[in-house]
Amino acid sequence: MTTSYALLLRGINVGGHRKVPMAQLRSLLEELGHRDVRTYLQSGNAVFTTDGDTTPEELTAALEGAIEERFGFHVDCLVLDHERLAAVAENCPFPAAELEGRQLHAFYLSGPPDEQRLAGLDRAAYLPEDFALGDRVLYLYAPEGLGRSKLGEALSRPALFKGLTVTARNWNTVVKLVEMTGPHA
Repeated sequence: MTTSYALLLRGINVGGHRKVPMAQLRSLLEELGHRDVRTYLQSGNAVFTTDGDTTPEELTAALEGAIEERFGFHVDCLVLDHERLAAVAENCPFPAAELEGRQLHAFYLSGPPDEQRLAGLDRAAYLPEDFALGDRVLYLYAPEGLGRSKLGEALSRPALFKGLTVTARNWNTVVKLVEMTGPHA
């Protein structure tokens, strides 16, 4: 069975630190036996197909180890199949089609968040910004973009998602990864 996946790397190629050149990432994925390898942007998005019954969690662990061996530092990763990517896009509670890509973000989570930690946020203090939880995803509506988002800053506190890998993508990237991993990509 062949499955398409997206590999999301967290916190690379930012400010000249933790550099992972996309050409080298593509080569690494191919060396590991993955096919149809492509990258999107320089911020750590790759798609690939692979055969077998390997779970996304097993792929994540293997890829984190291979990346650390190749580049000399640990990078938190998430491996998501097309179905999960499509579900995130389809289940967005915000009117994605009416918004600019920079106004809506998906924070992909490696597991379910502790909702009690998020309950402590005074959501009214951040309006018109807002967030909603989905299945291993947090949706953030930030009308001025993530760079100016006070709620985005509050949600970036490590204690809120302790024990989870979290990496955010703007809506343009969310849609593109669904397309790139789709059956007719």
